[in-house]
Amino acid sequence: MQDYIDLAVKNGVTLFDSGQCQFCGANTKRGIHECLEIFNLGFQEIDFSNIENHIYRFLIVDAHTLQHPEIHGRWNNHFHLSRLHLIFKYGINWTYKLSPKLSDYLNVYKALKQNEFLTPPEILKRGTITTTDIKEKSTNQKSCKELIRKWAMEVYEKWNIHHSIVDEIAKGFLNRK
Repeated sequence: MQDYIDLAVKNGVTLFDSGQCQFCGANTKRGIHECLEIFNLGFQEIDFSNIENHIYRFLIVDAHTLQHPEIHGRWNNHFHLSRLHLIFKYGINWTYKLSPKLSDYLNVYKALKQNEFLTPPEILKRGTITTTDIKEKSTNQKSCKELIRKWAMEVYEKWNIHHSIVDEIAKGFLNRK
């Protein structure tokens, strides 16, 4: 897996080392670097060793990735938006076993749609909830889960121009499952 800094360079993006996160607007002092640190180390209110809480890890990863597509590979948008679509539209109880299956399906899909690109919403307009909001506003596990779900749904809705594409992916995935 490539480093996010390398991917930003590859994508022609200069990362800012200070101020708010340049992609989501999180109230950080060290820009995207602090936003990623919160993403990687935050949300301690949730016990992720409990299998029932795994869904919140998926929602966190998908929301954050879709708010920061400039530091990820181009097909990541397909994966993370498709997973949110499967969770929100089809009510799939996502598990760790399903992620490689979706990835395998997307590899087949990509071969047929090599030129397809999901254009991200405008920077700073990919949802108003950010990592710092969850860190600062969640006081317990219940409030943290509620904020994470709202965050993921808000980001998912901001990508609505591509919902028909990910619905095609979701249906193909569900038919192969």
